[in-house]
Amino acid sequence: MFNLETLKLNSRRALAFGALAIGATAFSGSAAAAPPAQLFPFFLMPPAQYVAPPVQAAPSEDEGTTFELPARLRRQIVNYATREAPGTVIIDTPNTYLYYVLGGGQAIRYGIGVGREGFTWSGTQAITKKAEWPDWTPPAEMIARQPYLPRHMAGGPGNPLGARAMYLGGTVYRIHGTNAPETIGTHVSSGCLRLTNEDVSDLYSRVNIGTKVIVLPMTDRRADLGSALR
Repeated sequence: MFNLETLKLNSRRALAFGALAIGATAFSGSAAAAPPAQLFPFFLMPPAQYVAPPVQAAPSEDEGTTFELPARLRRQIVNYATREAPGTVIIDTPNTYLYYVLGGGQAIRYGIGVGREGFTWSGTQAITKKAEWPDWTPPAEMIARQPYLPRHMAGGPGNPLGARAMYLGGTVYRIHGTNAPETIGTHVSSGCLRLTNEDVSDLYSRVNIGTKVIVLPMTDRRADLGSALR
């Protein structure tokens, strides 16, 4: 059983013993040394001698588990030959990449998640709206396929649209973040294009309303044109 008076008495004894040890060392002519750390209760130790053990926080539902993207899917500047103007966004559907054209034969390449089989699409659109921590209202056709979905979900870390969303023309499709980074590089969505929350925030800061977005079809099986810079 915890006894405060006993703890205080032991602490005073430890301090007194430590002081005697210092005095004996000084009397012998040796350089004074600090008493061993184990003589002090933890709450009396000098900061340099006591380091609190790390606190392991339990992962929350919002945080999920730690996931590290494969090297090829990490954001990076690559060589990318295109005639499109700087600032254009190009979606390489079969290779699960998004390119933000920089010009001069270079682009920023992001790993993305794309539509699953039967839900990919292609064409040219423009960004018509941008939103931070967007709300999610599943379209009617999605609810018809998955009636268990919520009719509306407020924006936040648990929202499937993640940290940012960029809406494409008058379609139901968006470029958005995700709270499931392990799905990057896969064919998983109902047609939307997803990035990690960190990457979508970076892209969001670069594009504007009116930015041109080109989505290449799944049937375009050309090899990846973006080679990493060395």
